[in-house]
Amino acid sequence: MIKDHRPYGVKKAYLKLQKFYANHFLRPQMAHLGKGFSFMRPWHVELFGGPIRIGSYATVIATPDKKIRLSVWPAEAGRGHITIGDYCLICPGVRISSAEGVTMADNCMIANGAYITDSDWHGIYNRLSFGRARAVTVEKNVWIGDSAIVCKGVTIGENSIIGAGAIVVDSVPANCVAAGNPARVVKRLDPAEPFTTRAQFFSDSARLARDFMAWEQAMLHGNTLFGWLRHLLFPVRGD
Repeated sequence: MIKDHRPYGVKKAYLKLQKFYANHFLRPQMAHLGKGFSFMRPWHVELFGGPIRIGSYATVIATPDKKIRLSVWPAEAGRGHITIGDYCLICPGVRISSAEGVTMADNCMIANGAYITDSDWHGIYNRLSFGRARAVTVEKNVWIGDSAIVCKGVTIGENSIIGAGAIVVDSVPANCVAAGNPARVVKRLDPAEPFTTRAQFFSDSARLARDFMAWEQAMLHGNTLFGWLRHLLFPVRGD
């Protein structure tokens, strides 16, 4: 598909359906879901166990081939949780698994296919046990790259970046770039340099919503219901 052939009315109805699904099917499974969220294809988000908490203005993007899976499976009663702060971005294929506790602060971005876990899930010698579990903490404004893995007991410091495909087995200080297997610090960031965060993007949420609506209307201008149905049923070169 080269362009979106949907008329604006159909696109608007689809967005409302996504919001309804998230509120009706996902919210009851969570201990908390904040305001202003955006779930894209929420029917491909799978939640297991709890408590699972997601803050305000979260953007969660799932696809049919890359579902998002948030799972809490405590080794002991009263243990285990997934807590995601405000303004966070969760991309397709992300998995977060908790036996002890995974905490993510505000403004974090988790790229496609990343995995965060606080447990080995099996012992080295006793393969029937849960193995060791130690809480994971992701501090404010962290960016975890494509297909990275964050293992038990790790703390990733504020503003740090985890490179694509990195395997993080030790804690990463604030204001660093870490990459490799096992991940090592490869660059230091200047803490005096101002960071632009997702919180600033959502600072005027009402205006942002109006701007997105105007952009959608402009992009879909001229699309018709008949043209959209024709494209779905009888696509031609150039569609």
